Amino acid sequence: MASPLSAHEQPISKIFGGDYVFEIPGFQRPYAWTVEQARDLLDDLWDAARAKDPGEEQSPYFLGSIVLIKPETVPDCQVVDGQQRLTTITLLLSAIRANLSADEGRDITQLIYEKGSQILGTQDRFRLALRSRDLEFFQTYVQREGGFTSLVALGEQNSDSRQNLRRNALYFDERLKEMTVAARLTLAQFMVTRCFLVVVSTPDLDSAYRIFSILNSRGLPLAPGDILKAEIVGAIEDSQRDAYTRKWEDLEESLGRDQFSELLSLIRMIYRKAKPKGTVLKEFREHVAQAYKPRQLIDEVIVPIGDVFAELTDSAYVSSEKAEIVNEHLKWLNRLEFNDWLPPALAFAVRHRSQPRKMETFFRDLERLAYSMLIRKSSINDRIEKFSRLTRDIENGDDLSGTKSALQLSQAEQAATYKVLSGPLYDTLAARARSAVLLRLDALMSGGGASYDYDTITVEHVLPQNLKADSKWAEWFPDAQKRLEVVHSLGNLALLTRKKNASASNWEFDRKKKAYFAKDGVSPFVLTTQVLEHNDWTPAVVAARQKQLCDKLEAHWRLESRKAA
Repeated sequence: MASPLSAHEQPISKIFGGDYVFEIPGFQRPYAWTVEQARDLLDDLWDAARAKDPGEEQSPYFLGSIVLIKPETVPDCQVVDGQQRLTTITLLLSAIRANLSADEGRDITQLIYEKGSQILGTQDRFRLALRSRDLEFFQTYVQREGGFTSLVALGEQNSDSRQNLRRNALYFDERLKEMTVAARLTLAQFMVTRCFLVVVSTPDLDSAYRIFSILNSRGLPLAPGDILKAEIVGAIEDSQRDAYTRKWEDLEESLGRDQFSELLSLIRMIYRKAKPKGTVLKEFREHVAQAYKPRQLIDEVIVPIGDVFAELTDSAYVSSEKAEIVNEHLKWLNRLEFNDWLPPALAFAVRHRSQPRKMETFFRDLERLAYSMLIRKSSINDRIEKFSRLTRDIENGDDLSGTKSALQLSQAEQAATYKVLSGPLYDTLAARARSAVLLRLDALMSGGGASYDYDTITVEHVLPQNLKADSKWAEWFPDAQKRLEVVHSLGNLALLTRKKNASASNWEFDRKKKAYFAKDGVSPFVLTTQVLEHNDWTPAVVAARQKQLCDKLEAHWRLESRKAA
């Protein structure tokens, strides 16, 4: 009877010998080690290779463990955990081979692949086979003789995995060229004879995944998506598994790993509709995965929501009408310091993306709601509760325009929002929040089309917070109490594309306009251009500007009903 689990310490010479033929299953994540991990591996190996006292046997070096699905009687096995390490070791062996003579490198080739025989009718058998989408690339540029030189000469690649292979190859090549030939041979000999891996193998899929989720030494930390992929795609029948692997990986590659992880977290929130109480992995299993069969989960949940997620976060909604307006609202939502608005946005767009007028109305109101919560400094718990309720309203098909809808602002919420806008806004809001509000206001004042892609954008007072008693400022604002009432108000604020300068903040108005608020006499911000148009900065000017700006935000975010509160 076959043992359900075995663990053996094996040298690299045996790992890349005839006892194992490794295959990376299609449902595994792409090759993801960067130069940082490659450097750490090479540094550790080279330090260990040189750490030998005269007359003593070289100490063995432990490279960690790998987890395999492998029958006892055949060499073919699937790598459940350890592909990053095995791939990088293969890449390093290829790099060493490329920096040795053909005769010296011949032994390394035998570790990378077993050449076929025309007489015996056998094909080349590679010791490691990557996922199908990287298989040919890896064989051509890493495993076959001469391929490494071509890999180093390649330009930028269009996938993360191939780009990582190329960059790590460049790094290894650079380091090896700094060594002598003798040093390269020493490194190769040490790797093959004195480096060991613990090979944990089991013949069945379920037990391998249990080990996979808890045994991940030295490799990159597993993201929830890696384990969910193994569970979901791994549960699909063999005939369909490759097709669904491609669907999953196409989406993951198009979004990038970080955004894909965010997507899974957001899907969890859509279904959870409450503040998370556990990990993304645990709650995705409980609230999402259990409700669907694996193929249905990918086809009806992950892929369609992922497509919409890309549109919303890139502000790239496409439609024959209203697309520009919808994307304008999305652009300002994406500037917020929180993304709690995304679950209801995804829930709505998945259902109504083909109805542009509904999309326009919804995202207009969602921007209003989200910015109101920003301005009122709603806590994360309040935001999650509000947006979760909105997600339920969307799924229930409720009227989102009604006064009781979670999408709409109550009279009290409108009043609280306006109170902040019309008060000492600078002092009330944190830096990121007041920048977002001022930029939104500037865009409204410009009529659209303004660009805000600057490395630095700061909010500055026109009337300084501190001023000299003999300055023009003191002449215009002689009453200290009244000065305090307006200094932090919206009417006294402007935008700059530079960091704050404490000394410049206190300059007289004329000098401040020319040398601080403008460059060559102009500013890219409408709010700041307004300031430049004035010769004096008196209480009457600030009051008139305050009314104008508050009126603009009141109209845009429809806060007029507050007056009836």
